[in-house]
Amino acid sequence: MSKYRAALIGCSPGRGIAHGRAFVDNPDKFDLVAICDKDKERLDAVSAELTEAKPYADAEEMMSAEKPDILCFSTLPQIRYELIELGIRHGVKLIAYEKPMAADLPEARKIYDACREAGVKTVVSHQHKYDKHWCKVKDLAQSGEIGDVHSIHASAKGWMLHWATHLVDYTMFVNGPHKAKWVMGHIHGTGKGKDNHPSPDQFLAVCEFENGVRATIECGEFSPTLPPGDNSFWMDSGLTAYGSEGYARVVAGGGWWAVTKSGQGMIEGKVETDWRDDQKRYVRQIADWLDDEKNVHPCNAEVTYHGFEIVMGACISALDNRKVDLPIREIGPVTARFVEL
Repeated sequence: MSKYRAALIGCSPGRGIAHGRAFVDNPDKFDLVAICDKDKERLDAVSAELTEAKPYADAEEMMSAEKPDILCFSTLPQIRYELIELGIRHGVKLIAYEKPMAADLPEARKIYDACREAGVKTVVSHQHKYDKHWCKVKDLAQSGEIGDVHSIHASAKGWMLHWATHLVDYTMFVNGPHKAKWVMGHIHGTGKGKDNHPSPDQFLAVCEFENGVRATIECGEFSPTLPPGDNSFWMDSGLTAYGSEGYARVVAGGGWWAVTKSGQGMIEGKVETDWRDDQKRYVRQIADWLDDEKNVHPCNAEVTYHGFEIVMGACISALDNRKVDLPIREIGPVTARFVEL
């Protein structure tokens, strides 16, 4: 099996360094050869920990000098296509980056088409589904332990471009390989329109998948609190799958709970979230996919684009007062219109 050269753009103390550590934590699969950030203080701080990687202040210089197989970047949603184009231009095999896929649907489609035409693989970091409690609820839903799943409800307190694509991705993860047929949505409030993840204050989507499962996804300040568990703002998120003979619930900051066919009443599992291990396994599957075309990464472009399309379809539905059929054929700007409401 091959060992791959990786380069990182964006050295934020949170998600940026998490990506860098994940490559270092898989030393048999990757060499993190370079890191890059325009902010010298952040670059120096990350360079002090990730000592294997050569620091750069200029991304073009880094790519030309290091010629990585993998470009990974952790930047704000407004900085996407230019870095995708940078990776394609320098001949990388795979580009990995933070969610959301883009700031609006036209850019997401542009990214999807450009990478497909160039033969460059892409993955987007929806890493929560590597947590043991999310995997447990998926297993319960797909094993038949809660009967035939008919509906899923997912929610988070965080606003749309922070959390909606996570929730949609995990809904598809639990529901299996089925695409949504249509989506209807509601959005409310403009307070987050100027945020670095520009969003309505509240987001609601209802969609139906090809297997008949109906999903409701909501995020924002009016979303429900999800006890029990850690109800801190960013951890107050989760998903419940309802079946004909029970249900299974996961809460990001807590664990999992279920009523099943074989259980005697409520069963549960408290889980300590290990973000570093989740990110490590997410990144390791990048090498698995590069090693073998059959080992398609769970966060690949097909899955990610469809999830983003569901979110943006809900916004179009809210703004145009109509049901939106999927896939979306006519693509126009969506998120820029939030400030007009």
